[in-house]
Amino acid sequence: MKGYIEERAVNIANYIIEENATVRQTAKRFGISKSTVHKDVTERLMQINPALASQARRVLDVNKSERHIRGGLATKEKYLHQKGVM
Repeated sequence: MKGYIEERAVNIANYIIEENATVRQTAKRFGISKSTVHKDVTERLMQINPALASQARRVLDVNKSERHIRGGLATKEKYLHQKGVM
């Protein structure tokens, strides 16, 4: 594996852990796709640093389990703003 990819995978995992970031936030921060973030954390990082990969995976699993709540809140907020505009 190329050195910069390994370094990126470690940086991504550290960012996810430190910021409690979602895949989407991480992708935006690093200027890469969500699928690249996912692949870096789940596949590449497991070969480089399994302990770090496990920590990052735990954060992503929590975010995934909460995403329906965040989506519902965003929808609620959207309609509250639309109601106030009319």
